[in-house]
Amino acid sequence: MHRLAIRKTPRTGGPLAATLLLGLLSGCASTGDNNITGVEQITLAPGDTGQCESSPCQVFLKIPAGTGSYEVTGNETSIGKFPAGQTVSLGSFWQSQAIEIRGMDVAKAYAYIPQQR
Repeated sequence: MHRLAIRKTPRTGGPLAATLLLGLLSGCASTGDNNITGVEQITLAPGDTGQCESSPCQVFLKIPAGTGSYEVTGNETSIGKFPAGQTVSLGSFWQSQAIEIRGMDVAKAYAYIPQQR
């Protein structure tokens, strides 16, 4: 376990600033979500948020360990069934996707893809 020591100095703003900083740090650390960026492709896991810099964008998904295959959806439309414990290609997308693994109790992954102009 790491400890964060903050001394009261005129620059830190005192105990209130330290309390706010600790609250922000603990909030970030407790989410477990990753922010992923990429050009032309991104690889996400449940709970991740990805920003692709190009459109279309190839999206890969890390399916957690389990047994059997699971249906994966993007924006509530079926993409396909994929085996547990694998990193799979979901395809190339031209628009942002909310990706869900149906039948697994995991958070959605989000792929933000820029609109073509």
